[in-house]
Amino acid sequence: MSRLWVVVFPAGGWGPAAAVPSPRSSVGGRPDGLLELESSDPHNIVRLILPQATTPAARNRQAADTLHDWLSEGILAPDPIPGLYVYEQRDGDILQRGIISALRLSAPDEGVVLPHEDVMPHVVEDRAALMRATAANLEPLLLTYRGEDTPGATTSGSAGGPGTGTGTGTAAVIERAAQHKPLLSTTTEDGFSHRLWAVTDPAEIAEIQSDLARHQALIADGHHRWATYLRLRAEHTSPGPWDFGLVLLVDTCRYPLRVRAIHRYLHRLPVAEALSALGDSFRVRTLRCPLPEARAALADAASEGNAFLLAGDGSYHLVDRPSPDILARTVPLGRPEAWRTLDATVLHATLLDHIWRIPDNPEHIAYIHHTEATVEKAEREGGTAVLMHPVREEVVRDLARQGVTMPRKSTSFGPKPATGLVLRDLAF
Repeated sequence: MSRLWVVVFPAGGWGPAAAVPSPRSSVGGRPDGLLELESSDPHNIVRLILPQATTPAARNRQAADTLHDWLSEGILAPDPIPGLYVYEQRDGDILQRGIISALRLSAPDEGVVLPHEDVMPHVVEDRAALMRATAANLEPLLLTYRGEDTPGATTSGSAGGPGTGTGTGTAAVIERAAQHKPLLSTTTEDGFSHRLWAVTDPAEIAEIQSDLARHQALIADGHHRWATYLRLRAEHTSPGPWDFGLVLLVDTCRYPLRVRAIHRYLHRLPVAEALSALGDSFRVRTLRCPLPEARAALADAASEGNAFLLAGDGSYHLVDRPSPDILARTVPLGRPEAWRTLDATVLHATLLDHIWRIPDNPEHIAYIHHTEATVEKAEREGGTAVLMHPVREEVVRDLARQGVTMPRKSTSFGPKPATGLVLRDLAF
């Protein structure tokens, strides 16, 4: 296995931004998130990552011009010396810490960075065009690795005990840094507090590099950005800055991530038609209860097999126990059993492709992270919300190690890093 090769931000790269950061959940997961954030402040980071203009080319030029203006005005400032960053997110009992760095890009067959979802080529091309125009990594991927579960380590992700800070390796550097005054401290509108510390001591940087070189990393969030990194690396002369990409690395032995489902909204399929098309292929039970109780029923059903919750007509409909015959006819063979029994696999292969015959494109399907927003959209517009139960992280990691990708938008790992705290210059 090749090395997980972490490098420092060089002097002249951009460090903690004076631009206003945004939680990724607000940028991409809530219908009103973009407009609200853009209007909240003239220096909100969404003006770089999701610029508003009439054509893609105009949007990318606008982002590049905005970035240039912010650099000229001092809204973004270069790092004074090379280094890495320790990054902390905290909200009540949730605590997550990791390392923000540049990571050497590796080919898929090297087994260093493990993807677990497919990507859409047009999204990769859109991101690549924006990155070419700005010559910058505007937001980090979220990567996880499994460090050693050493005595004193945080194993619950709670804010109550972050570990002792003794010993060596990445975890020790992180805990030592967190004892000092942060370089930056802010709170985003989702309630999460964020703190950053610079790691500039060459010995500590070497300690982190040596430790992380022994690990594989799983892409928890950012498959399209990773694919974009790889595409742009192929377009540029090596060695150079395009050989690396901006990432946040989190040890899930110490700071377990939350894994949430990503729900589907079917624009053109009313609930009545969705239920009628099921016939006797699934068991269907109508639940006239509040959403929390319906989600609890979904969790119980999902513990025994494939289960989905349909909404949009004022009730919730628990769809579970697919017939073995229809699964045998619709779920592709030649994949591990863990993949063939995923809810996302059955949803796409059996329900969307075979029973409902709905193409997987934005005209027909929206992917929404927020449960309530998905239900509200279905009830307002007359389509069908398909609520999913989250898959376990260990299932995702095991499939990724086998080189098996899940259907896209199968998982949502979090908390995701806020966008706009650290950016990386590719023009130096």
